[in-house]
Amino acid sequence: MLDNPEPPPWWLRRRTWVVAAAGAVVAGTATVALVAQASGAACAAPAVSSGQATYYAADGGGNCSFDQVANPMVVALGNAEYAAGAACGGYLDVKGPKGTVRVKVTDRCPECAPGHLDLSRQAFAKIGDPVAGIIKVTYSRVVNPPVPGPVTVRVKEGSSRYWLALRLDNTGNPLSTVEIQAGGGWKALSHTDYNYWIAQNGAGTGPFTIRATDTAGRRTTLTGVTLTVGTVQRPGATATSVAPKTPAASRSVTATASATATASGPAVSDSSDAAAGADGPATTAAAQPPKRCG
Repeated sequence: MLDNPEPPPWWLRRRTWVVAAAGAVVAGTATVALVAQASGAACAAPAVSSGQATYYAADGGGNCSFDQVANPMVVALGNAEYAAGAACGGYLDVKGPKGTVRVKVTDRCPECAPGHLDLSRQAFAKIGDPVAGIIKVTYSRVVNPPVPGPVTVRVKEGSSRYWLALRLDNTGNPLSTVEIQAGGGWKALSHTDYNYWIAQNGAGTGPFTIRATDTAGRRTTLTGVTLTVGTVQRPGATATSVAPKTPAASRSVTATASATATASGPAVSDSSDAAAGADGPATTAAAQPPKRCG
């Protein structure tokens, strides 16, 4: 099997909080698991957590392996809420003294206790005074948020027919499972804490068909993914909402919405900053179930 390079461990990355206020600050206690599987009422109000926020020089990248962006509205979470990468790609609404900002989970903050959000400078400035350095906040998970473009797939460097690593972006909700079509069925991929989904023994030379299911129960099938490493692909997509897993006593019939986009093949680009409505698949994981949440 070929070597598969991984990002450097967190202790080799330097994180600097900008804190002007003196004195100790006690971290708030998170009251909700940010990556809980949707259940019960499809649009139940997300639980609100309270805590504190600091900021750092984020660029949109980080432990979740997303691409850098010019104006990052992002957040790093402590180990408990980062959940070994399970929170990657989700969104939080964070309320501070000056207002509310929506941020994407892109990084891990090993020093942060539950309830401590480490925001990008740009996001922090929208809800608090940067001179303060630390502010009290409340925050909640966003379900089915709008996203800036179609679902994208990046094939990691080192991938081959014998070892395959995929990163998905613009999913809106965190992903719970990613599968690859193989042998007439679906093979589950393993998730890493740096947010790549791995087929340890590879999946051949492609093109591949990928099926991703998010924490709200939305499922997206991506076709025409090629074994092209280091680039961002926007493959054809079919999005479907599926019934959330609920106890049998409360299980009810859930409407299913699906649509298929036609494409001549996956477009390959060097950037993941696709504008919504750009030429490409008309339906992505951003397509909402019959009733929108968040």
